Amino acid sequence: MGHYEILHEYGDELERRIRLRTFPLAVKLLESEVGIPEGTERPLRDLGYPIALCQGYALSRREGKSLAMFKEDMWCFEPVVGYGWEEAPQYFLDGHNRFPEDVKNLAAGKSYASDFPRLEAGKYCGVVSAPLAATNFEPDLVMIYCDSVQLSLLLLAREYQDGHDLPCHLSSHAACVYSVVPAIQNGACQVAIPCRGDRYVGLGGDDELIFTVPTQRLQELLMGLKHVEEYGSKLPRNPHMNFEPLLKESYAKIAKILKMGV
Repeated sequence: MGHYEILHEYGDELERRIRLRTFPLAVKLLESEVGIPEGTERPLRDLGYPIALCQGYALSRREGKSLAMFKEDMWCFEPVVGYGWEEAPQYFLDGHNRFPEDVKNLAAGKSYASDFPRLEAGKYCGVVSAPLAATNFEPDLVMIYCDSVQLSLLLLAREYQDGHDLPCHLSSHAACVYSVVPAIQNGACQVAIPCRGDRYVGLGGDDELIFTVPTQRLQELLMGLKHVEEYGSKLPRNPHMNFEPLLKESYAKIAKILKMGV
């Protein structure tokens, strides 16, 4: 079986086990236009105008498009700076991006700019996205739009390997940056919140969150999903309220140690 076929199977399995409403996305940062996969669309060339990156991701996850975007293809600057396609302008670093609309003073705006995740400037110049189940390129990571129940299952599967919690760099801004850049920098899964742009123009749902997993972690994530499913953690679920729930053995032992219950 070819490598892309394995990725396609992973995409199908994620859709089935997590019961996603939109496609899990293969996302790859590009170092040149030479790396654009065959059959990929470009917004400026094929649509006739630039769009926001969150709209590009939406076209991939909702309509199944394979889409490549470079600076000329988009009008939102945040991924251009966050993905390192250009150096951050001083106006941004001084805090004007958030003041006066979102923060009380320029110092607070400057703090936001300081915390903003950024990749090394000049290494990348574009990004390509496509449904994982149909990708014809090797992604850097997989992006999954999910609800809180689906996210809970994904986090449970991620914890299967080592049991550690997931530390996250959360913000109400620039979901396309916060979901991608830390995952690439750290080689670890990431959770992000759809930002105003993602909701207002990218059609992100009020019930959606974003989970990203580096491609090298994808197989172990699926192993975790399979494992926890064997113990009843799966979708769909049939919740019910039981005031005297049956505890699994380890829970019952710890409760007994703590002298809980009757």
